[in-house]
Amino acid sequence: MTVIVRDFRAEDAAGFARIRRLALPYMLATPESVLHDVAHIHPDARFRPLVAEEDGELVGTAQTGMVYDSPQPGQGYLNVYVHPERRGRGAGSLLVRTAEEHLAGVSATKLFAWVLDEPANRAFAQRRGYLASRSAHFLRLDLANAALPARREPPADVELRTAADFADDPRPLFELDAETILDEPGDIDYEFTDYGAWLKETWNHPLLSRELTSVAVVDGRPAAFSAARTDGGTRYATVMTGTARAHRGRGLAKLAKGDSLHRARAAGFTEAFTGNDSGNGPMLAINQSFGYEICATEVQHVRALA
Repeated sequence: MTVIVRDFRAEDAAGFARIRRLALPYMLATPESVLHDVAHIHPDARFRPLVAEEDGELVGTAQTGMVYDSPQPGQGYLNVYVHPERRGRGAGSLLVRTAEEHLAGVSATKLFAWVLDEPANRAFAQRRGYLASRSAHFLRLDLANAALPARREPPADVELRTAADFADDPRPLFELDAETILDEPGDIDYEFTDYGAWLKETWNHPLLSRELTSVAVVDGRPAAFSAARTDGGTRYATVMTGTARAHRGRGLAKLAKGDSLHRARAAGFTEAFTGNDSGNGPMLAINQSFGYEICATEVQHVRALA
């Protein structure tokens, strides 16, 4: 049997999303989201999605590119996923090699890769010169049966709204997202400065649910939010929850997240996912107060290129 790696084609979208779901079921992926990411990612990202084929069957995928929205230059990423029943046949190694060649060709000097915290996966990364760095947890909530805390009444100066209420002018949500990402723990620093790119990559993303994204508003301005994505079925995920610096310490992030969870359950979603850096104690505490439990852990691995 022969394994080859080639560039992604539009007709690969369904297989690409299926492999992502099988290899990493804690993150949402659909054919539409895959096609959107390919079509709308910023050109400075030098994004190159790859697929591995074994005798014509898709058995692996890789997302690779440059972290264009970081103030630190030269940072590249590669995230490789192989069908669980097709591992050990060379697809992962070939995807990594092809991704590394691409990144070296676009002047990457440091490579970042997320690896599930399992012995075989970590050994795979370490054999290729990647060193373990910080970890992050995936968390799951049985939304259909969870005993969610009762909805809190917002403080007198706070109004709970949804992202759909900002459809005519989402810039205030962009500004809040840009402020909160500055304090997101991680090995890579991000700066959201390109409103047009944010509109394409975040606001217009097919998985984003504006109706389930809850926003706490103070004096007419978004002060905290919990951004929700859905897969068109029964799975819901919060991908960012944060509070503006001037309003922290009031419980507004928990207020927004709780509102979003209640909306999601009322809309018929039965399974909720989220993710947290393992060092983000406050957010882990919020999620666990709603009943989320850790279901898997990833470890970011780093390799310097000469």
